[in-house]
Amino acid sequence: MDIALPIILLLLLAFIVTGLAKTVRIIPQARAGVVERFGKYRQTLTAGLNIVVPFIDQVRYKIDLREQVVSFPPQPVITEDNLTVSIDTVIYFQVTDPVRATYEISNYIQAVEQLTMTTLRNIVGGMDLEETLTSRESINSGLRGVLDEATGKWGLRVNRVEIKGIDPPPSIKDAMEKQMRADRDKRAQILAAEGQRQSAILTAEGNKQSAILNAEGERESQILQAQAERESAILRAQGEGQAIQTVFQAIHDGRPDQKLLSYQYLQMLPKIADGDANKLWVIPSEIGKALEGLGSTINDLPGIPKEVDGPRTRVDMGASQPDVPSLDDEEMSEAQAAAQAAIEEAGRAANPGRGKGDNASSGE
Repeated sequence: MDIALPIILLLLLAFIVTGLAKTVRIIPQARAGVVERFGKYRQTLTAGLNIVVPFIDQVRYKIDLREQVVSFPPQPVITEDNLTVSIDTVIYFQVTDPVRATYEISNYIQAVEQLTMTTLRNIVGGMDLEETLTSRESINSGLRGVLDEATGKWGLRVNRVEIKGIDPPPSIKDAMEKQMRADRDKRAQILAAEGQRQSAILTAEGNKQSAILNAEGERESQILQAQAERESAILRAQGEGQAIQTVFQAIHDGRPDQKLLSYQYLQMLPKIADGDANKLWVIPSEIGKALEGLGSTINDLPGIPKEVDGPRTRVDMGASQPDVPSLDDEEMSEAQAAAQAAIEEAGRAANPGRGKGDNASSGE
């Protein structure tokens, strides 16, 4: 009896401890516990300290409520143009209903994987290779829509579906690399051509601006030169006018008579006939009249001998006429030069086309 009592007490204490252990259940944060009583769903335990009936209630499953990431191995998919590509996907999902995730599907991760593969084959099978490579966003959206609809009854929510990689066959890779290289070479040539074209345009514009500036400079230079020539011609004409005025004033001051003018006409005759091409020349009527006056007055000039009646050997030198003023040599030379210049200038002014007419007459 003494030994049996301690054994009973020990067994009772062990039973109490085991019962307490079975009664108190601690569920971690973001977890859920599914409790069964005699094999039937009883309740769902939340995070924290929970009390259950020992030896009757049993926590059968512990479900992780956090968002889970599942990466599936690459799967071969045939495109619309009969090319096999290998697609690697990643799915982000979360358990929203632990009871459904426990009792509606035996293995929800495997179910999601298989559903993803079949949906992906359906979507990619309606696209060609180029569209498949460039339409990842549309593939992701299609997968997410189908998975949300199918996994809702499993107590799951698919948040995101991402395609990690699409690997075409090696032969297609080589062809794509060659095409990419050709496209890059084409773009490089286009850029080089655009650069040359832009350079040519800028060069042409520069040449155009330079030509315009040069033309404007030449125009300004010609304008300035014309103005200078005009001013020079004006000054020269003014000088010639002043010279003519001075000559006429000198002639007027010298008071030349008809005899001096006739003598100047005789001195102009050799100059008129000067020139190798002058075979025929016309004597102006003014010179004929001057010669008539000169013939009647030449014998009356002082110092010119004249014939008188009587023997031919007798010559009378004549006497100075009192009405003709006598001039010294210097005054006579100045008067003659002034008269000759005045006569030439008057002849040019009166008959500006006579030289051309004379040449034409000589040519005949």
